Amino acid sequence: MLKNMSLALLAGASFLAGINQAAAIEAGPTELSVIYAEQPEPRSAAPVRMASAERANMGGGFIEFLFGDGPPQGGRYPQQQPGYQPSYEPRRALLPPLGAEQAMRRQEDFSEPVRPAFDPKYEKQLVDYHGKESAGTIIVDTPNKFLFLVQGDGKALRYGIGVGRPGFTWSGVKKVSAKKEWPAWTPPPEMLARRPDLPRHMEGGPQNPLGARAMYLGSSLYRIHGSNEPWTIGTNVSSGCFRMRNEDVIDLYGRVNVGAKVVVI
Repeated sequence: MLKNMSLALLAGASFLAGINQAAAIEAGPTELSVIYAEQPEPRSAAPVRMASAERANMGGGFIEFLFGDGPPQGGRYPQQQPGYQPSYEPRRALLPPLGAEQAMRRQEDFSEPVRPAFDPKYEKQLVDYHGKESAGTIIVDTPNKFLFLVQGDGKALRYGIGVGRPGFTWSGVKKVSAKKEWPAWTPPPEMLARRPDLPRHMEGGPQNPLGARAMYLGSSLYRIHGSNEPWTIGTNVSSGCFRMRNEDVIDLYGRVNVGAKVVVI
């Protein structure tokens, strides 16, 4: 009897399993949820994959990375707007804005050329003189770029000068025909032909290229004069005149009279 009862129970269980399986087929698949002891906190759901037809309107970039089917490309992505195009230019450090004074200094740093230092050998100094010229005579040594004022007793004052450029040097004997303080400057036609950018006339002053003093040589256009460019002393720079530092030409001016002999070698 027990054997018959067991067979009946098994038959009933099989019948019920068949009914449940048929119902499951009609109702569709059902997900089972398994609960474990000491289950950890639930994590956020994984990104939902979307069909390619829906991905077509996502715009690419970060959203495409989240919902697309391809593998991630590299490390962490920053949050970006759709259509964002990354920049491949190197990042530059941002500098603080310059104040007005700093900006002017920065501009001067770029615009001002570096001037050579004044060579000490062109400083005024008393030297030995063993020539035949008498006291009060000016001797211009063009090759060595010195001007001597003979003092007598075997001495002379020596000054550094700037002389004519190649093709503008000359030699001869002249006399000081005139002396002027802070002379005006009118470039001659020959100079204007070479330099049409020069002013037609400039009044005397610190910006005048003739400097603080000028001593005119005979009836020529040549002068012994000062300069607002002291770094040019010791160079071939002029159109035939002899230029000196302003402090030196002032000193010479006070020692020389009109009619003094000038020997240019």
